[in-house]
Amino acid sequence: MLLLGIDAGTSSVKVSVVDAATQKTLALAQYPETESKITSLQTGWAEQSPEMWWEHTRQALKIVNASGAFNPRNIGAIGIAYQMHGLVLVDEDQQVLRDSIIWCDSRAVPYGQKALEHIGREKSLASLLNSPGNFTAAKLAWVKENEPETFARIHKIMLPGDFIAMKLTGDISTSVPALSEGIFWDFRKDQVSEDVMNFFGFSQDIIPDIKPLFSEHGRVSLAVAEALGLKAGIPVAYKAGDQPNNALSLNVLNPGEVAATAGTSGVIYGVSDQLTYDPQSRVNTFAHVNYTHESKRVGVLMNINGTGIMNSWVKENLGQGLDYEQMNAEAGKVAIGSKGLRILPFGNGAERVLNNRIIGAQFHNLDLNLHSKAHVFRAVQEGIAFTFRYGLDIMRDNGMNPKVIRAGNTNMFRSPLFAEAFVNATGVPVELYQNDGSVGAALGAGIGAKVFSSPQEAFSRFEPIQYIEPLQKETYEAAYQDWKALLEKQLSN
Repeated sequence: MLLLGIDAGTSSVKVSVVDAATQKTLALAQYPETESKITSLQTGWAEQSPEMWWEHTRQALKIVNASGAFNPRNIGAIGIAYQMHGLVLVDEDQQVLRDSIIWCDSRAVPYGQKALEHIGREKSLASLLNSPGNFTAAKLAWVKENEPETFARIHKIMLPGDFIAMKLTGDISTSVPALSEGIFWDFRKDQVSEDVMNFFGFSQDIIPDIKPLFSEHGRVSLAVAEALGLKAGIPVAYKAGDQPNNALSLNVLNPGEVAATAGTSGVIYGVSDQLTYDPQSRVNTFAHVNYTHESKRVGVLMNINGTGIMNSWVKENLGQGLDYEQMNAEAGKVAIGSKGLRILPFGNGAERVLNNRIIGAQFHNLDLNLHSKAHVFRAVQEGIAFTFRYGLDIMRDNGMNPKVIRAGNTNMFRSPLFAEAFVNATGVPVELYQNDGSVGAALGAGIGAKVFSSPQEAFSRFEPIQYIEPLQKETYEAAYQDWKALLEKQLSN
């Protein structure tokens, strides 16, 4: 049987087709080649069109099906990964009511803060494992107050992956991990949070049917199948947010195992069997893909909005036509520490690790007679690595102490300079794998459709391609402490 994985990200949609028998990837495709548009109508706002995601999914599927590497009619199950926390609203005819307010949008912070104060900090953290913060429930509260006519027409709320599944199947469903990432889930009572729903004035009717994450979430409709060259009736057997899915794709399922990713945003994601939370909600806890009432597995997530997007901004505005490999080569000519140039990469909305502060991206100690574009290229990658260290120290304070971190050989981890800075700044070795979020989604579909008897079987051929050790910790530590002092000075203002 063949398995189809769809990864609907912020910048593009990726799809993979995997042979379940060999666990080998037969074909991959991405659409578009350039990064998808994010609409920002005001400072701190970020929206995307769900219909754009669906069109990009359709195009990516057409490309992969045209590869000739497989017969599309042999696909037997579909899995979906997606950018987390985005709010999608549809009416009774499954028509989108407005563009999605996505993960890096900051407008809902005051709404989450009011909910925290009303529910009570201790009760909120103990039950939700998070502050309502700037997550999906708070975004919906913003719509309720500012766009009441739109709110009145809502039939169901969804996350981005739920929307893609709806377009494929015509069915709308959700799961406990999905509800937990929206801060709708009460972990103590194992049900939709009455505190959140009552405070915001949300009806339970807007919550889709709750199904196990590894289960059938509908079957591909005849019309969609004919349009995309697939068989009708293929089950969508898995849906997960991009970071839990990234952890799954790296076989991170057990307590103490840790994954990292450095795409548009950056994440360190560790699995725990304790319902733990950060008192300041700087790192967040969500139900992991294998969470059940009987066997609670949660993912402790440290998120940084400004990672790959900072590197991309520098490429587009200062790179003068260089590609990423050329930028990395230039940066590699500069010594560790970038001759004192320090960059804080926090230019993509409110940062949870900074208590939802917006301080913007900042350049410090820029010497016009000393620093070149190569110093900027290196300082950006070092600044992103230092931000990971800053967040990991918060996770360590909350009991997460990884001995090794697994990461895919993709996005910023494809840069040897960044990988070196990451392991030396954090002091933790990294195992790199040739993985992809869409491949993880495909394997998740195999688990959900019971093609595999267990996740262990799905990853029976899983081996690292590279092991990177920290060999220059002291040199990076000095630069990190200097960077951290600059950050703390900004936070004290």
